[in-house]
Amino acid sequence: MKIKLAAIIYLTAGLIAQNIHHGKIVFSSANPFSFKDVITDLDNQDVQEVFGILKLPENTSWDVTVKYPLVIGVAGSLGWGEQHFEYLEMYREMGIATFELNSFKSRGISSTVGSQISVTTAMMVLDSYRAFEVLSQHPQIDADKVAITGWSLGGAVTLFSSWLPLKNAINQELKFTAHLAFYPPCFIKPALLEFTNSPIHILIGELDNWTPADACKELVPDLQGEGVNIGLTVYENSHHSFDREGSLIFIENGYSFTDCRLKMRADGAVVMNFFNFPMTTPFLQKIGLSFCAERGVNYGGNPAARKKAFQFAREFMGQHLLSDK
Repeated sequence: MKIKLAAIIYLTAGLIAQNIHHGKIVFSSANPFSFKDVITDLDNQDVQEVFGILKLPENTSWDVTVKYPLVIGVAGSLGWGEQHFEYLEMYREMGIATFELNSFKSRGISSTVGSQISVTTAMMVLDSYRAFEVLSQHPQIDADKVAITGWSLGGAVTLFSSWLPLKNAINQELKFTAHLAFYPPCFIKPALLEFTNSPIHILIGELDNWTPADACKELVPDLQGEGVNIGLTVYENSHHSFDREGSLIFIENGYSFTDCRLKMRADGAVVMNFFNFPMTTPFLQKIGLSFCAERGVNYGGNPAARKKAFQFAREFMGQHLLSDK
């Protein structure tokens, strides 16, 4: 079934009439397994209904003459966590609208830890742009000031939503104003280092054994060398999900990508280290990851890094969404 060019939007009943500043928005997306499916075969992907929750800043009135900047938030493999909602609440207190993308719940999935196939980065990047298309038509959203942020798997979405071959295959007109990626997987290097000119920043923990910081240290200078507007902050003595509250937790079946370094062709196909086979199906991806990934990962909060990350996020979004520059 071919995906519709225009997304379908449904606001919760009475959203406008009742002067409510938040609501469930449903739109059409699809289920591409890989970036290659998006770049080369998007029109033939099965349609998937996806939803998210839009919230405008607190203490605002329904006035269509007032437009707000927006942050689209994308959760990681464990789904939405308490710290994610804290960031969104902080943005709303700053005067920025937020959209909680629910790619997992929309597909009946609670977590992708240990598989990474039921809801993929490609699906979520597409979801993000389809949401952007719908939200850009909202009377109180400033379509020229829409940023994206995400954590872990959502960090990958945040990072690669700026990759031009992928973005242009989905929508050539809309562009995120800024990309703030928390501990994304940096171990996949595109053959074409072509990204939008919007600022990108990565926040990651030094001790992350889920999505390794070393891979980001390798990728970011390569991107900067090609003129990509990207920065990197590595927090010392910090693990994956350093910005959450709570002690270190071990997940036995989680993929540790510490030793993985993969390449991605211009058509969006990620290839195995051995034989250069494209990992474009769940079976091929499982084989490819078996050559480099191990099982067993840690995640947990670091109070100092958490405080710094929230402050960085506040300043980053303030600079790019609230500044007149």
